[in-house]
Amino acid sequence: MNPAATDQLARQQQTPSLKRRFGSIMYEAMLLFGILFISGWIFSTLLQQRNALYLRHGQQAWLFIVLTLYFVWCWSHGGQTLAMKTWRIQLVNRDGSAVRAGRAALRFLLSWCWFLPGLALSWALGAHAWMLVLIPAANFVLWAMTIYLDPQRQFLHDRIAGTMLVNMAEIVKPAGKHKWYH
Repeated sequence: MNPAATDQLARQQQTPSLKRRFGSIMYEAMLLFGILFISGWIFSTLLQQRNALYLRHGQQAWLFIVLTLYFVWCWSHGGQTLAMKTWRIQLVNRDGSAVRAGRAALRFLLSWCWFLPGLALSWALGAHAWMLVLIPAANFVLWAMTIYLDPQRQFLHDRIAGTMLVNMAEIVKPAGKHKWYH
């Protein structure tokens, strides 16, 4: 799709507000708690993990794989996680097409920029006490402010990955067209 058509599509599909995106993120965090709890329990049970330090790195890798599969599958099969469906937000490519698994995986890896730079800086500085909270929190806020670098108010990881979040609450289905009739 040419750049003019992409800009026209972006104007037609409004970006969800920052408040709605954070609401979706908070809801997603609650849902992920259950997914990761069950995944951790399965790992611990199958490998007979008797204490938290036994196979700790293996369990971390397992949980990372579970997270990756969850997001990549949801984004490449409809463009929405359960939280995004609830908040009526959808992930699409910049041209409005559906996101494929490779691009979804790239977006997932780039989304770790919400946390990893702040955590790495805390570790590098040998931060203690409140600095262990403040540095990652500052990273989170700065990453959120990257929406002001994009004309469509997309996050930086979406811009780099070539994706965008679309406000599905603005899209009205034609009368008489119900999904279950097709």
